[in-house]
Amino acid sequence: MPSSPTRSLATFPNPEPGRDYEIRMEIPEFTCLCPLTAQPDFAHLDLSYIPAQLCLELKALKLYFWSYRDVGAFHEAVTNQILTDLVSSCAPRFMRLSARFNIRGGIRTMIVAEHRAAGWSGVTPQVNDPTWSANR
Repeated sequence: MPSSPTRSLATFPNPEPGRDYEIRMEIPEFTCLCPLTAQPDFAHLDLSYIPAQLCLELKALKLYFWSYRDVGAFHEAVTNQILTDLVSSCAPRFMRLSARFNIRGGIRTMIVAEHRAAGWSGVTPQVNDPTWSANR
């Protein structure tokens, strides 16, 4: 049976809640719609987070991103909404979502939104890590 897009996010217990460690994900085929023209907007999303008690489950995350395919949203709004939803579902110590939208009208847009849990004083992961996605 095929899967369907959904806004439901699933989590699982962090296997090492006493340790700060970074989880990185690439979502190279994110799609939403321009709210003004209804034309598709394509983006490459990079998600990085340091979990606290919960981690994001990958299949649910894939279906969540798929749910934006027919949604009209400005780049800034959709990036911040995704971060809000992900933070609400797993309450990480730190989370960063970078969205690099394809060129439109000669302009490439990149939105970076971050969350830090109150009281967390860990080391913020580096943004420009040359070992991450060297093939882009």
